[in-house]
Amino acid sequence: MKKIALSILMAATVVAFTNCNNTKTEDSKEVAEEQNEAKLDTTALEDDSEFAVAAADGGMMEVQLGELAKTNAASADVKKFGAMMVTDHSKANDELKALAAQKNITLPAMLSDDKQKKYDDLAKKKGKDFDKAYISFMVDDHKEDISEFEEAAKDAKDPDVKAWAGGKVPTLKHHLEMAEAIDKKTK
Repeated sequence: MKKIALSILMAATVVAFTNCNNTKTEDSKEVAEEQNEAKLDTTALEDDSEFAVAAADGGMMEVQLGELAKTNAASADVKKFGAMMVTDHSKANDELKALAAQKNITLPAMLSDDKQKKYDDLAKKKGKDFDKAYISFMVDDHKEDISEFEEAAKDAKDPDVKAWAGGKVPTLKHHLEMAEAIDKKTK
């Protein structure tokens, strides 16, 4: 009798936890990281996969914000910059997807909650307000990206991940220079 009651209690607990988990959508970035941890057997590969997941999340955000800039910006320079973000980061995202497939790394399918919040905040702005907020964010974001990509280019264990990261640094630096020049104009 105790075994039956215990089994019923355990089943009810599993159902309750399953239902609780279904009410909240999981962060796409976190899901990808968890899947990579489960299938990659060494810490070194986990570090490389964490970089790839973060790069994919950031790359998707750059493309979506670039699309947003093409419609919400007032400045022709900001619109042109947004278009460049779409082109360059779409290409990098496609390369990363191919590399991840080759290395059995799961990438997020959609923006992380953090990146989605930033997108949503910028989507509320239009015209000059958008220009200032977007370009300021692009300056800060690209500084951070350059640091992360340089670190991966130096420390990644997988030679292909290392080469891909290193190959993107010049483009990211170019983006930063352009964003800084536009930022000076918008102030």
